[in-house]
Amino acid sequence: MLTASNLYKSFGSRRVLRGVNIKVDRGEIVSLIGVNGAGKSTLLRILSTLTRPDGGRISLNGLSFDKDPIHIRQQLGVVLHSPMLYGSLTARENLRFFSQLFGVVDSEKRISMILDEMNLSSRANDLVRTYSRGMQQRLSIARSLLHEPEYLIMDEPLTGLDDDSIQRLNQYLKHAAQQGKAILFATHDLERACELATRADILHRGVISDSLPIDGITPEKLREHYHQVTAADQSDLTERQTL
Repeated sequence: MLTASNLYKSFGSRRVLRGVNIKVDRGEIVSLIGVNGAGKSTLLRILSTLTRPDGGRISLNGLSFDKDPIHIRQQLGVVLHSPMLYGSLTARENLRFFSQLFGVVDSEKRISMILDEMNLSSRANDLVRTYSRGMQQRLSIARSLLHEPEYLIMDEPLTGLDDDSIQRLNQYLKHAAQQGKAILFATHDLERACELATRADILHRGVISDSLPIDGITPEKLREHYHQVTAADQSDLTERQTL
């Protein structure tokens, strides 16, 4: 289980996270939703070990992020806004480099398999700087899945993907969750959240304001619930400021 307790993070005088508590268990696909600037990307960077929080604790299956970051990174697959790829290398060379970092067994076979799954085999030997935004996103996803991590952390993973690629990724993630992997992804697309997630966590004003299972919930119902939660939070804040 990936667990974060009482996470705080500020940038200068701006406090972005104000005591976030979140858990993601094996077999779950958790959608993190919130407006732009809510802190979704900051939270995911912290959970990916790429940014340090100002306070709070994070653990993965009982391992502390502070004490065992290398072992934890080996269990994480990460997709962020930056593709984290080398433009002067081909797609295959990129994946070969990352397979060495993660100690992937039978790496050439695994690389060919993941390129095929992401529909990139025909461009595998082209420089990444010649790729479109959508192709770079697919390769970034391939990089995150290369070492078959137990936990996937993804920030707007569907950005730039065409419908076919979205369906491929959705099927892969659903199958991964059925196999016991845990997935946390941020999105502003409530329709996609309802399509893919088993749970939605609402990040608002620096905390997880609500968490609800997605079982037959329509995007309209999720949007209505989101507005209710954020409106109630704002009403409570106004009342406390008045007292």
